[in-house]
Amino acid sequence: MRLLPALKNPRFSRRQISALTASMIALTLACPTVLTVRTALADEPVWIYADSLVGQVKYKPGFEKFDYVNPDAPKGGTLRLGETGTFDNFNPVVGNSKGNVAPGLGLIYERLTTQSLDEVSSQYGQIADARHYPADFSSVTYRIRPEARWQDGTPITAEDVVWSFNALIANDPQQEFYYSHVKKAEVTGEREVTFTFDQAGNRELPFICGEVMVLPKHWWTAKGADGQPRDISKTTLEPPMGSGPYKVKSFEVGRTLTLERVADYWGAKLPFGIGQNNFNEYRYEFFRDDTVELEAFKGDNYDVRIEPSAKNWATQYDFPAVKDGRVVLEKFPQIKQGSGVMAAFIPNLRRPLFQDSKVRLALTYLFNFEEINRTVFFGQYEHIDSFYYPTELASHGIPDGRELEILKEAKARGPVPDEALTQPYKNPVGGDVTAFRTNQREALKLFNAAGWVIEGNKLVNAKTKAPFKFEFLINSPADERIALPYQAALATVGIEMSIRTVDSSQFVNRVRSRDFDMIHSGWAQSLSPGNEQQEYFGSDAADKDGSANYGGIKNPAVDYVIHEIIYNKGREDLVAAVHALDRILLWNHYVIPGWTLSYDRLAHWNRFSYPDPLPKYSYGLPTLWWFDAAKAAKTGGKS
Repeated sequence: MRLLPALKNPRFSRRQISALTASMIALTLACPTVLTVRTALADEPVWIYADSLVGQVKYKPGFEKFDYVNPDAPKGGTLRLGETGTFDNFNPVVGNSKGNVAPGLGLIYERLTTQSLDEVSSQYGQIADARHYPADFSSVTYRIRPEARWQDGTPITAEDVVWSFNALIANDPQQEFYYSHVKKAEVTGEREVTFTFDQAGNRELPFICGEVMVLPKHWWTAKGADGQPRDISKTTLEPPMGSGPYKVKSFEVGRTLTLERVADYWGAKLPFGIGQNNFNEYRYEFFRDDTVELEAFKGDNYDVRIEPSAKNWATQYDFPAVKDGRVVLEKFPQIKQGSGVMAAFIPNLRRPLFQDSKVRLALTYLFNFEEINRTVFFGQYEHIDSFYYPTELASHGIPDGRELEILKEAKARGPVPDEALTQPYKNPVGGDVTAFRTNQREALKLFNAAGWVIEGNKLVNAKTKAPFKFEFLINSPADERIALPYQAALATVGIEMSIRTVDSSQFVNRVRSRDFDMIHSGWAQSLSPGNEQQEYFGSDAADKDGSANYGGIKNPAVDYVIHEIIYNKGREDLVAAVHALDRILLWNHYVIPGWTLSYDRLAHWNRFSYPDPLPKYSYGLPTLWWFDAAKAAKTGGKS
């Protein structure tokens, strides 16, 4: 299951690696059970109002609101948010393949279901009020709420859902992979849409079909404000019409975007709307780089900053507004409690230079995390040693039981190092000079075994004499603090790593088209990995521009284990399969593992309040927060 940011079209950026969007929640996969007892006859579908992939849903039929909201939260005020870069597109359908999609579209468009923030794995109706599916999970039918409306007052229809689904998979490579096992979507009743799957047994598919973003067919197939037909396959700067609680008020590309609350939002008094969407306006301010953005925050040019930099957190928040309490610094562990992550240096395996796993392991030996954590990160980070770090899905110890069986089955199909079956994975440990020299020697042994030798202080190919050099692509000058220590470490064994800084648009386009040698990026993981693993690591995604298989992994063993994950027989079977996949990815050294935090760092001007307690898996920014007039009066300000 994919984690879903509320404010942006799903894109895993540098900032998302360090601090996942607050509306993301983690979901865990097992045999679906719900509160509704399935006792009807086989030919009589049982409509269910909510669904869970683990155990029973928390909220009973007819519940009024989620426990974590403040139903009396005042409505009003403006929340100003900072963004690095720019945008040139309001079309979320092509947001992963074309242009730079605007933030906040998750507040304009809605999905069939919504996910509660205080449960691991439960969905409740949003645009749809119920669903049903057969015992073999071969299809799912969703029923559209009769009160669901577009912002022009037109009812949302089953035709809208089918049209949206087809548009998504036709124009978004990530969605195409995510829903690759959905054979078709069709209208099967006045307010009913059915998704039919290519085979039975995929327990996750009925659930994730509820994540489909729904767009207004009648609006997208009509003429735009310029008199020309709209085209869902192209970018657009025409303000969109959705069904959500906000709409575009005004914008200036490269500078600002303002969303305003929809006064007659159809879902305001339904359980998923009560106590949420409390600001009258969201205003996004755009900055050319993170350094400028931080200074703008200090100058009270926007309100809330998710701090991605350990150095900034340690050294840049001693200005007067922090000292006198007008700016509040907080750490929130909620999101990290229910999600995993792999953030890493990702070599492009499509390049011959990186195709030997011994080379990739040698590069791992030369990444001195302990030294960088001490000198650059102020000791704040943890070294990642799993693609599902630090959840129960992370492999550990020696594989046995079903996990070992899966590994042996996978090894018969593709590259699975022997160590994956016999040893726990451990990152090289650096730090002091002695430890790093030991790692240098190990790296040189690996390079020599792969056909690389030192000649004249340069690492060269023993046969061709070509030097070992590559480009590290980044999209912010702030990332140079990460790149420079690694560059210096590589230079000690004769490797030339150049650092290329480009703007956000060029970075996105080069990553999409695979025009890079190495980047720093990664993958957010829910507690229920499933169909999205095909897009992350599957062979079919490797040559698909815009997919999240950034490095170009092609391994039949990986494909086999992903199949076992998707068609698991229950939670225990799922965990075993994910452990196996984790080991195969780690022991093939597809990435140089990076670092992460166990909490999000948040600085905000003291003009806001939020529920106490917050939900377990989110700190609720921005949808649960509200403008606090009393605090604002003391802080002084601009909201």
